[in-house]
Amino acid sequence: MQKIKAGVLGATGNVGQRFIELLSKHPWFELTSLAASDKSAGKKYGDAASWRLESKIPENVGDMTVVPVDPKKVDADIVFSALPTDLAKTVEPEFAKAGFVVASNASALRMVKDIPLVIPEVNPEHLGLIDIQQDKRKWDGYVVTNPNCTTIMMAVTLKPLAKFNIEKIYLASMQAISGAGYDGVPSMAILDNVIPYIGQEEEKVETETKKLLGEFNGSEIIDAPFKVSASCNRVMVIDGHTEAVWVEMADDPSIDEVKQAFLDFDPGLSELPTEPTPVIEVKEEKDRPQPRMDRNIGGGMTVSVGRIRPGIRYICMGHNTIRGAAGASVLNAELLRKKGKL
Repeated sequence: MQKIKAGVLGATGNVGQRFIELLSKHPWFELTSLAASDKSAGKKYGDAASWRLESKIPENVGDMTVVPVDPKKVDADIVFSALPTDLAKTVEPEFAKAGFVVASNASALRMVKDIPLVIPEVNPEHLGLIDIQQDKRKWDGYVVTNPNCTTIMMAVTLKPLAKFNIEKIYLASMQAISGAGYDGVPSMAILDNVIPYIGQEEEKVETETKKLLGEFNGSEIIDAPFKVSASCNRVMVIDGHTEAVWVEMADDPSIDEVKQAFLDFDPGLSELPTEPTPVIEVKEEKDRPQPRMDRNIGGGMTVSVGRIRPGIRYICMGHNTIRGAAGASVLNAELLRKKGKL
């Protein structure tokens, strides 16, 4: 099988590095273009990027020349966007108009009416918006987005519970500092501390969840009717978002029914290279999941669940820069290929 040429926009940043790590040995994609800001363009990637991951810079990537974030300079069929929100808002449409498939991790276009916001295990049918997007905008390419990292962990666990008719959702997150980028949270602010505010995070969780679990009626997404209330906190953990979730459901399932729904969850995507087995891992220990012990399950793509209690209340946890960011976009791209959209 001939590999699909892939580029990364925002290649030197935290999520950009995760994209490179995941794509460098991907069986379906060939990393052909790394794009970043003007201060990095023209340099060898190894010189332009301060590599922050535990793994080494993949072989040959360090010698690749960084190009500007410009459709005319990027050699790829699909680009994975790790751009800042303000830049993504204008740049991603430019790439789609120029014929690129854009798999975006940025928040700028997630809630735009004709742009799919997708988690493959949750709402693959929402990719039907691609045809509508292209027809409306007269683009040769298109944009597909993945949700906020906090939203992803919770939404994956909500999908198997949807059959019980969800009415209300409450979330309290304990989010890792890597979600803010390497320089995002000063050490003097987070050491010996919890920060009970993350800008726009609660709003993203509350709106994105309703779109993800909404219904595609053939022309648009009708938001799910349930209510979502979120309280998001930054904690002194490097990787792995931990979330306490309360779900009120009309069918009032028992703890055993909820647990079995998690255990039985199989979206039928095992042929996708980045899809983990299982998608949801139920932890039986009374003090799990924990980010340090569980964030790398399934290559960082499995969402762990534990402490399922009456209410229904439970804890979910996942790797925020893999399942919650770069891995989510890569999985979306794999689904696009499976569906003949790439």
